[in-house]
Amino acid sequence: METKYIFITGGVVSGLGKGITAASLGRLLKNRGYKVVNQKLDPYINVDPGTMSPYEHGEVFVTDDGAETDLDLGHYERFTDESLTANSSITSGKIYKEVIEKERRGDYLGKTVQVIPHITDAIKEKIYSFEESGADIVITEIGGTVGDIESGPMIEAIRQIGQENEDNRCAFVHVTLLPYISGSNELKSKPTQHSVKELQSLGIKADILVARTDKPIPENIKEKIALYCNVKKENVIENSTVDNLYEIPLMLEQNGLAVAICNKLQLKNNKEKNKNWIKMVNNIKKINASNETITIGIVGKYTKLEDSYLSVAESIKHGGFANKVKVSIKYIDSEELKTRNVRGKLSKLDGVVIPGGFGNRGIYGMVLTAKYCRENKVPFLGICLGMQIAVIEFAKNVLKLRNATSEEFDKDCLNPVIHIMAEQEDIDEKGGTMRLGAYPCCLKYGSYARRIYGRNLISERHRHRYEYNNKYREKMEKAGLKIVGTSPDKTLVEMVELKDHPFYIGGQFHPEFKSRPDRPAPLFAEFVKKAYERRHR
Repeated sequence: METKYIFITGGVVSGLGKGITAASLGRLLKNRGYKVVNQKLDPYINVDPGTMSPYEHGEVFVTDDGAETDLDLGHYERFTDESLTANSSITSGKIYKEVIEKERRGDYLGKTVQVIPHITDAIKEKIYSFEESGADIVITEIGGTVGDIESGPMIEAIRQIGQENEDNRCAFVHVTLLPYISGSNELKSKPTQHSVKELQSLGIKADILVARTDKPIPENIKEKIALYCNVKKENVIENSTVDNLYEIPLMLEQNGLAVAICNKLQLKNNKEKNKNWIKMVNNIKKINASNETITIGIVGKYTKLEDSYLSVAESIKHGGFANKVKVSIKYIDSEELKTRNVRGKLSKLDGVVIPGGFGNRGIYGMVLTAKYCRENKVPFLGICLGMQIAVIEFAKNVLKLRNATSEEFDKDCLNPVIHIMAEQEDIDEKGGTMRLGAYPCCLKYGSYARRIYGRNLISERHRHRYEYNNKYREKMEKAGLKIVGTSPDKTLVEMVELKDHPFYIGGQFHPEFKSRPDRPAPLFAEFVKKAYERRHR
């Protein structure tokens, strides 16, 4: 079949759940047998979010091909179970950089370079390129809120795509807000009306409205929205609050979103086939209804915004699903941890994760955390920076190496147990020294890590600049911190684990990026299992 396009825009306010709507729709259409790919257009001028603070946009999600992307791609992958690529994350910065580079090369043959057609054509090219991949349906979410000056070229580009194709090839879905006014006990449709009017002023007529609401939408309000917003009543879709994230596709199915899309795009496979997803959600409901809960701590430096560790938190929950145990997550700011209070803050936890991060802020608290978990047999999972922290702590407190740390924190330290490899030192461009994307890892025969994964060769996604210093391998291993995963040529240390500990593992990679609710990352499933066993020992 010819490729169809769905464009998802947002109105009134940000944070209404465009990303979850796009991800949920992807799952519902995949369940109907279609090959679906998701894409995010972000209006900001940064080329990608790789150099942004997590406080700006939450975590940086990494794809197999090494793209640093918006966290919505994590939602897309977890819901659709499809590995995305760099072309699924397009920013204004990426587009402008590409167009300017073409202009400098003379590709435009001396013509005046303008937003229309050059910028809009570049955006359209990124959307149309999925036709080459054989995708049946491309779901493209436009970041921000309609009316923002930054998103103008992106809105214009999708308007042009709608004009260039038959009506049954494109659908425009607008996610908006129906606020509830308690004083008058009613939902207000005026913000939605104004948002749709703004979208229409830009040349786009919404086919479907997804209305975010905390209250059921009465029929008379649906009729009013349909009349004033020029959509069919059955295409006003209620997006109500649910107990857990993975119920949202089923809620939107029940409220008619997928059927509305199938009708608009004239898709033949319009009957829902959500049996497996329903089964998974019902299992999650049973688990969440349990009175017994284990508590996992995430100790990091960006805890003031929980989205900074979104994929880690979801992966911990996935581990809970696999073990049929309810998991509560406690976020702990590593800057607040001191020698005097670390026991008090960690003693009630059943397991601890130290996730990735950059810079030396909060490192002392992380080292204290790793020491506490090592000495008290608390299940510990170190991810990227977390693995490096485990190595640093072991060097300091077991090997008694003076001033042992990472060159990231002290370039002139006496014992740089974590360092930049020599061949990387001359690369100046920001991000150029980083290992990004999927890399293979060979697991040592007989190791705990190999038993967890069930195979000797794995592939995990990376995002880091500093590596384990091979000069300290022999000392570390003799003292009990075993190297159990390396690059195929054995030059890079990928995983370490501690002898005589129920679960003390560090990985230089980010296993959270490949975890799925129905197929959790092996490390998280085993980690939660050991945390549960500790609670019941």
